[in-house]
Amino acid sequence: MPLNLAELVAPAHTALVLQEVQNGVVGTRSALPQLAASAAAVDLVEHCAQLARRARERGVPVFHCTAEMRADGVGVNRNARLFAGVAKSDVKQSPGSDAVRVPDAIGVDERDVLLPRHHGVGPMTDTQLDSMLRNCGVTTIVGVGVSLNIGMFNMVVDGVNRGYQMVLPRDAVAGVPPEYGEAVLANSLSLLATITTTADVLAAWS
Repeated sequence: MPLNLAELVAPAHTALVLQEVQNGVVGTRSALPQLAASAAAVDLVEHCAQLARRARERGVPVFHCTAEMRADGVGVNRNARLFAGVAKSDVKQSPGSDAVRVPDAIGVDERDVLLPRHHGVGPMTDTQLDSMLRNCGVTTIVGVGVSLNIGMFNMVVDGVNRGYQMVLPRDAVAGVPPEYGEAVLANSLSLLATITTTADVLAAWS
């Protein structure tokens, strides 16, 4: 029996989780310019902004999961090509810098939760996210952000393994290249999460 989206994302048990929706990743000056271009192609920041505004109106908690790296490199991962590539970029995700800030179009409301992480590729491992979601009574996560290649994929798998229902608005997530992101949604994440659109989630929260 198909899931009812309005019931699945009912505000009483749902949170909006933004994964690496920050200037230095999806902005015009990004450490990952190809990923930023894929995000711009689906108007990811604007869709995330729409979801965040509606979530706040309906009392849905909003969690901003950003990635930061200390300038001295203490504690950062060095065990994958991704980390080496990011380290070579002129755009540094330094704590307090513009690169780690949430885009102005989305903003960080006083009710939002900002959870920077300093290692790994996803927002759940060794962060406070899981515990805080449970303390809020959350059973459904509306996940948005990047990337479908790694970060969002990791969030979905970790969320499912922890018992959450995962919901992904397809126009508020992105991967590189875009056709690969679409393939991941169609062939992998659709088996683990409910794939929908920003408009449908907004309607469910209307």
